[in-house]
Amino acid sequence: MDKLVLFNTTTLNELLNKRQGESKFGEHIQTLSSISDIYDQLLNLDVAYVIIGLPEDVGVYANYGKTGTSKAWEATLKILLNIQSNEFTMAHKVLVLGHLDFSQELLKISELEESHPKSIKKAQKIVAKIDKHVAYIVQLIISAGKKPIIIGGGQNNAYGNIKGTSLALKQPVNVINFDVQSDFRPEEGRHSGNGFSYAYAEGFLKNYYIFGLQRNYTSDKLFKTLKKLKLVKFSTFEDLEVNKKVKFKDELAAALNHIAERPFGVEIDCDAIENIPSSAMTPSGFSVNKARNFVSYFSKQENVCYLHICEARPSKKTETQIGKLITYLISDFINETLDTATIS
Repeated sequence: MDKLVLFNTTTLNELLNKRQGESKFGEHIQTLSSISDIYDQLLNLDVAYVIIGLPEDVGVYANYGKTGTSKAWEATLKILLNIQSNEFTMAHKVLVLGHLDFSQELLKISELEESHPKSIKKAQKIVAKIDKHVAYIVQLIISAGKKPIIIGGGQNNAYGNIKGTSLALKQPVNVINFDVQSDFRPEEGRHSGNGFSYAYAEGFLKNYYIFGLQRNYTSDKLFKTLKKLKLVKFSTFEDLEVNKKVKFKDELAAALNHIAERPFGVEIDCDAIENIPSSAMTPSGFSVNKARNFVSYFSKQENVCYLHICEARPSKKTETQIGKLITYLISDFINETLDTATIS
């Protein structure tokens, strides 16, 4: 647990903007006061969700992407803590655990020569180390019977999410990925583009569904690979939003049919959302409301295990926009899951 930095009341009070006559989300969340015996504390705490931040962009760098995803965690906290606390937002059922401290890893990346082959290889080795920390914390949270909501970083962290969930449940798990890319690239060293292929090859991932794959970002070789694998299915963005060959709600049902039989995770890559600052920002993607509808739909399902929101890349100018987006997705996940659960 050497990487875990607990979220504390000092930071909470610095970020809270209290207003007379209103009750803010951050005033009602749970926090931990001790770094020891995290599992036992989680086990005995009356919460349903554990929010954890992954402020890193090493995996994005290692995949020749634009860094900056390390800033999404802080941008999210500033907004999330200050939304209203009411019967729908369920703040009392949420623990903000804290974040994994990857500052040393980020420092190493900043010292590397940009896009140089040797630098990329070094970065990929660092990602493999990050994987272990992510997998451990996710395993811990799920073993304690809680649902992790994982914020920030690149989609390289999907591997740790899947592995941690699989180890906690002692079985391979399924995943639905809202993304323009499959992130099923070859196992050539860990980066943000092959978290799912590594998890699949190592037996942690069983059924995998890519929702909204874009033709312009998927090689012919990769399309052929995906079509050969019976446990991997996908829908294309073009069929859903451009050619309108498939209705959005019908594709949601088809995707659910592929993953619902066993525990599954929900992965949201912000690259898939139109005009959202991200590591691979797109002018042609799903609307924010479609993304919210997607999260809402899958959060209602009995076997949902976690939510991961990644690849958002805020700047000083856009941090409020990113914070609001991620907060909407978090609150949709919490509200819909608790609406259909028997949690008092």
